[in-house]
Amino acid sequence: MERYAAQARRVARAVLGDPDDADDAAQDGFLSALVKLAQYDSRRPFGPWLMRIVANAATDRRRRRNVRRAEPLDPSLVGGGPRPDAAAVQSELGDRLRAALAELPERRRTAVVLFDVEGYSHAEIAGILGIPEGTVRSEVFHGRRRLRALLEDWKEQEK
Repeated sequence: MERYAAQARRVARAVLGDPDDADDAAQDGFLSALVKLAQYDSRRPFGPWLMRIVANAATDRRRRRNVRRAEPLDPSLVGGGPRPDAAAVQSELGDRLRAALAELPERRRTAVVLFDVEGYSHAEIAGILGIPEGTVRSEVFHGRRRLRALLEDWKEQEK
């Protein structure tokens, strides 16, 4: 569990978006994998098998959870804009990227995160998601294209 915990949380977060829900989903995935350990084929890589279980647990949690709404902040409490230091710019870009990722369909978002963030190959992602490798390639391609479009105004802002 120690070896795969961080990776499992990242996979779950790619599906769910919420870090707290992702932690719970990763834990659900580990418990499910423990129960299904006898079904594991030791001739195949363990990581993708486990990450598929985690991704499925996160998808199940997403389907079950109630949509929670937060009250908007009072406009008088919000700062007057981004600070000029690099940390603030980096943080804002991270927020923008998370928001753009959230707009992608679940499978496409998961494929992009697994490929570009986690470094899985198309074949490994196909195994994790249970879809053909060509479909993974298509999901990554279209996901990246959509992210570029969603973040285009950010690039213009930085020039």
